[in-house]
Amino acid sequence: MNPIAQNLNQIIEKGNPHLIEMLSEMGRNLFFPKGILSQSAEAGEKAHKLNVTIGIATERGETMHFSSVMGSICSIRPEESLTYAPSFGIPALRKVWQDSHFKKNPSLEGKTISLPVVTCGITHAISMFADIWLDPDDVVVLPDKMWGNYNMILNVKKGAKISHYDLFSQNHGFNLEAFEEKIKTEAEKHDKVIVLLNFPHNPTGYTVTAEEGNRIVEILADLAGKGANVIAVTDDSYFGLFYEDRTLKESLFANLCGRHPRLLAVKLDGATKESFVWGLRVGFITYGSKIEGDHMAVYDALERKTAGCIRGSISNASHLGQTIVLKSMQDDNYMAEKEEKFKVLKNRARRLKEILSDSRYKEAWDVYPFNSGYFMCIRLKSVDAETLRLHLLEKYGVGLISIGERDMRIAFSCLEETDILELFNIILQGVKDLKGMNV
Repeated sequence: MNPIAQNLNQIIEKGNPHLIEMLSEMGRNLFFPKGILSQSAEAGEKAHKLNVTIGIATERGETMHFSSVMGSICSIRPEESLTYAPSFGIPALRKVWQDSHFKKNPSLEGKTISLPVVTCGITHAISMFADIWLDPDDVVVLPDKMWGNYNMILNVKKGAKISHYDLFSQNHGFNLEAFEEKIKTEAEKHDKVIVLLNFPHNPTGYTVTAEEGNRIVEILADLAGKGANVIAVTDDSYFGLFYEDRTLKESLFANLCGRHPRLLAVKLDGATKESFVWGLRVGFITYGSKIEGDHMAVYDALERKTAGCIRGSISNASHLGQTIVLKSMQDDNYMAEKEEKFKVLKNRARRLKEILSDSRYKEAWDVYPFNSGYFMCIRLKSVDAETLRLHLLEKYGVGLISIGERDMRIAFSCLEETDILELFNIILQGVKDLKGMNV
């Protein structure tokens, strides 16, 4: 094992030995190299005359560039857009994003968390988490309805086993009983249990209530208290898009932090949906745990392992994307812009509920609970979802996503409020068409 990795492991073990147990084999071996990058960083601080350490081209004291490139981003200097960003991410962006955690999650007050490490979008954050914390045959607990790419990242690529529980109970809320039973069952079979919590949820658009959220945290903390190592990962891709009063307005990460030494909270989020910049690919990984002694040294070690993992995959996330996000968050209009777009999506969700309450739809489908995010789902009662999807696409030019035999996902994030009624009338007609064909 590399001596740098050994040193990082010793720091982590001193602060919380259970974290060493949770790391994957790759995670224990990860480190951030002291080679060219660290030497370049030192030169950046001290080489005031000439610095010839890093592999970029310069000209007349500026970053070499094409006018045809900078013409599209003329308000940002080449040094803030075309050069390599640190594998950890731009320091100013990391601090601004960390500060935003405390503003958006009041339950974090008085707690310590790591500086977020920047990833190339949240999908990349999930993949980096998997490398650092998952070994083949580890178990990840997920609901029966989930984003399909989890299977690719966690199962296909990492070889982890996905164990499902029913997302909804019969009273149309989060199925706490099924969740608790699944967690306890897996803890009896494994030394480490990974739980992935995705709210607002993709594909259903559901976020737990405050009461449900508190119970989830209690279940996981109790499990840790009984000797299980628990990694609770919150995929907060759609954070902030909460449309109803009873919906939990904080990330579960906030209440999971610091609950027990055997409980590690990992927050995966990003500007992707929060700032509506999907193609900029700016995500973050943040850690929260109960640590003895120098907690910042432990977080620094975890950040270095994470940055080392990024260095060993994509090297670093886009400097340009990070700079654009940073400048946007520092803009005086940032919060007003977020509120404006939030209201648009909230109004669409409200209109959806109004329309779907019409009794004429009830024979064709049931509506899964939704109160947040980009999506909602219906459960068809009499026709196959994929057959209906193809029929709607070919006959009516309407595109939806089929999930399993009966579920259909509608992304109201890209559905104008004025088009909602027409959409569901077309879906209803499609169901009638197929029933008439006895399909």
